[in-house]
Amino acid sequence: MGALHCVQSPARRWFGLLCISRLAAQLIAGFVIATTASTATTATTAMSGSAPALEKGAVAPDFDLPGADANVGLAPYRGKVVYLDFWASWCGPCKQSFPWMNAMQAKYGAKGLQVVSVNVDAKRGDAAKFLAANPASFVVAFDAQGRTPGLYAVKAMPSSYLIGRDGRITLLHRGYAPEDGAALEQEIRLALERAP
Repeated sequence: MGALHCVQSPARRWFGLLCISRLAAQLIAGFVIATTASTATTATTAMSGSAPALEKGAVAPDFDLPGADANVGLAPYRGKVVYLDFWASWCGPCKQSFPWMNAMQAKYGAKGLQVVSVNVDAKRGDAAKFLAANPASFVVAFDAQGRTPGLYAVKAMPSSYLIGRDGRITLLHRGYAPEDGAALEQEIRLALERAP
């Protein structure tokens, strides 16, 4: 008995090549996006959707991350309203959100608001460049491993969570545009007025 040969028609060969080239293009595109974002680990871990989305009323998961001067977590802010923001240096809307977050911290800090931001860049140098151009007057933490965005099921940059005095999430907001500011500020005011 002779050897078996796979005989393909020209149309079938063309279809096979088309499928392989599409797959290769998708893989390359994914690699390029992750590489240029400088957050390959974060992009695949934090935004994969592997964690269930946190709903309004859920207890906000605590974390322990390096900050500029000391470790950062939510525990020291129990009893305060926390605006928790996840951001990256490559994110245009993140750049737009920093002046607004600075203003909110200045306006409501004495009333019990604490803005806490978590940078998800794989390289801290990228975050440092961003912060040099966009100074933060609020707490900044760094999570190069992307574990904290995974806890919060972050799917977009920036993603923000308003956490009430009781430690429960009262609002999830994805993205940022200047026109979002007034509605977000109203949510902050309402959270500050609520009893713990």
